[in-house]
Amino acid sequence: MNAITQVKPLDVPSAIAQRRSIKSFKPDPITPELLKQLVELTVAAPSSFNLQDWQIILVQDETQKAALSAASWNQQQIVQAPVTFVFAADAAGWKKDLNPIYNQALQNGTWTESTVNFFRTAIPQFHAALQDKNREYAIKDAMIAATHLVLAAESLGLSSCFLNGWEEEKVKAVIGATEDPDLAIAVLVPIGYAGEPRGNPGRLPFADKVFVDRVANPYQG
Repeated sequence: MNAITQVKPLDVPSAIAQRRSIKSFKPDPITPELLKQLVELTVAAPSSFNLQDWQIILVQDETQKAALSAASWNQQQIVQAPVTFVFAADAAGWKKDLNPIYNQALQNGTWTESTVNFFRTAIPQFHAALQDKNREYAIKDAMIAATHLVLAAESLGLSSCFLNGWEEEKVKAVIGATEDPDLAIAVLVPIGYAGEPRGNPGRLPFADKVFVDRVANPYQG
């Protein structure tokens, strides 16, 4: 096992503070145990109504990585990193059989029968009202999960980079999803060991970007 995977995990504030977008990665593999831990922490992310309306594709095969890179304007992080997480958002997830979600929550005592009965009515009503916004809502849930991934990776000694430059239909072709019109690509996230140091480029003052109650009232901190 790579020694870097054995470091004590960072706490959440430290992981947030030190994480940077890495543009090159070492070829070092991620152990199966560490990858499983990353997946577990990623799927622990919250989602609207707990729909978990995303699919996560782990691209690891060298041929697949090359094809995914080609579909992403030849960004080399995908080729270099041992794995890239492709987050796909299922805009029709709310239409599918939700009984496994309901039953699990009932069995572990998190939800009551009345909660489940409420969701059986509320979920279709809410999403039917969204109409063409369902894609947007599913992408939001996928992005929440992706954020869990990058912070978990940083905590466990790995690095990451959000990639938002790709051609959706080409990415869908790589992952075998061209026949699903409801599946949208949310983001790609290469994960691996950093091949370079990255400094903090800084953030604008609070007063430029953070406001209280109304946008005309800057937060001073």
